[in-house]
Amino acid sequence: MIPFDDRGLLLGDGLFETILAKDGVLQRWPAHMARLGAGCRTLGLPAPDIAEAETLARGALWSAELQKGRAAVRLTLTAGSGGRGLDRTEPLAPRLFATAAAAPLPTGPARLITATVRRNAGSPASRLKTLAYLDNVLARREARAVGADEAAMLNGAGEVACAAAANLFWLTDGRLFTPALECGVLAGVARAAVIAAAPSLGLQVGEVRAGLEAAQAAEAVFLTNSLVGVRAVSAWDGRSYEPSSAVAALAAAIG
Repeated sequence: MIPFDDRGLLLGDGLFETILAKDGVLQRWPAHMARLGAGCRTLGLPAPDIAEAETLARGALWSAELQKGRAAVRLTLTAGSGGRGLDRTEPLAPRLFATAAAAPLPTGPARLITATVRRNAGSPASRLKTLAYLDNVLARREARAVGADEAAMLNGAGEVACAAAANLFWLTDGRLFTPALECGVLAGVARAAVIAAAPSLGLQVGEVRAGLEAAQAAEAVFLTNSLVGVRAVSAWDGRSYEPSSAVAALAAAIG
């Protein structure tokens, strides 16, 4: 049970990772743990013990009877209990737990709209998987309300940042582009895998600051996250995109 004074519950003071499990095997586990550790350093939280985290993750799969097939394992770290206001109590006693749920692949490409909700690129939280995800929730609600699958989010300067639950990429003139982390972008694990795989497919990658028009004028657009890998975008604010062999090759390359 999570107590009523847990800081993750009351203040969003904590982090999470969502890890894909295939037949019980945790995919890209070291990369997820490295990102969680980096987030802990930014927030001033002690990093969890990796062996304990893995035990919890595997236990969540077992409890949910998801040792076969695709599953999403969510590892949640809160700052623990203590304090009525903003200040944490000392010593900190973080709370770590894991849950698992089935994670079937979505069918077909995604339809994308641009949300009115903006990313705060000046906040350290915009580059972390914190428990304060309300902006992402609101952006996704906007998309669902008009029959779209996902919402693209701009930052306060009007630059393309990310989607509500994914990183964004686009192809223009044979080059691959993605918003720079400084735009208020999470350093996605699948994002890093695409950037690493692209040169072997003859694709140069630019991490850029770009406006909406430049991104939407691309030949192809796709989303990445740990659960779906690479997912092509078929439409963005009404602009249509044809299937791309380069996007399909990237999807195959990162698995």
